Amino acid sequence: MNIYFSEEENIDQQIIETMKHAAEYCAALEGLDSDICEISVSFVSEDTIHELNRDYRGTDRVTDVLSFPQYESVEDMQGDLIELGDVVICEKRAREQAEEFGHSYEREIIYLFVHSVLHLLGYDHMEEGEKQVMRAREEEVMDHLGIPRRQS
Repeated sequence: MNIYFSEEENIDQQIIETMKHAAEYCAALEGLDSDICEISVSFVSEDTIHELNRDYRGTDRVTDVLSFPQYESVEDMQGDLIELGDVVICEKRAREQAEEFGHSYEREIIYLFVHSVLHLLGYDHMEEGEKQVMRAREEEVMDHLGIPRRQS
């Protein structure tokens, strides 16, 4: 999996490696060859993610993560290079949410990334049935990474 990071130097290398592993696992679960897949990841300010959320989703507020998929579904993902899309993470919101939810920043940033990668792969949570399927897949990936929802 090729992942292109903006601001990579500001993110812990272990988080970067876990993100790569997560993306590869997500792709494999969908039957994709991760060696030919690419994702772009940007870490942005609250102002930037607010603008993106307003301009592209019509939602005038700060959010934690945005996904910009290149394909409608996994079935459309074919060819020698599969550019899955873009992930935009507001690092400040991730830090705030980690504190709010009582877990580590690392867990929150990885969860947001997994959530977003699943959107790039065609998952959604607008309807209850879709939401249950997506949440189950998120938990499966997080468990695989050794970062379960509730840690003892």
